[in-house]
Amino acid sequence: MQDQEKIQEQAENVAQQAAGQAQPDAGSEHQAPDADRSMEERLAAAEAKATEMQEAFLRAKADGENIRRRAQEDIAKAHKFAIENFAEALVPVKDSLEMALKLDTPSVESLKEGVEMTLKQLNAAFERNRLLEINPVPGEKLDPMKHQAISMVPAEQDANTIVTVLQKGYMIADRLLRPALVTVAQ
Repeated sequence: MQDQEKIQEQAENVAQQAAGQAQPDAGSEHQAPDADRSMEERLAAAEAKATEMQEAFLRAKADGENIRRRAQEDIAKAHKFAIENFAEALVPVKDSLEMALKLDTPSVESLKEGVEMTLKQLNAAFERNRLLEINPVPGEKLDPMKHQAISMVPAEQDANTIVTVLQKGYMIADRLLRPALVTVAQ
């Protein structure tokens, strides 16, 4: 709105300047008709320019509002469908588990083979969606940003190093989803 006011103010200034130049000088009683017409033309041109600038401003303002609205819609859609890729990757895992349960007389070997294949599908889904496993090795230094020490146990290794992993942790990209649960040497 301030830009529109500035445009109107500029138009008024141009009109005042044109009117000021159209005023007769103290030394002359009358100006030529050509000078009056020239001033009127200049005033009309200034008013046309101001109108054009005002229309351009309104178009730019409307474009800005449209861009802002579209960006908000895109953000809303991104939030709504953010998990879509991960869900698509997990559907085959669910299908495999359901197929395994439908078998009438599964053997231990066929069940083990099915579970291994399902685990491979799940690991592939995790990799595609940047869900990374945190599985520290014994002797690794405790990292409080990735590991959660459940207890401290006496061990023949350096203090604050991992003795055992009780539960793996996971990260999504660079953000910790769940820390690895570990026991630590005293």
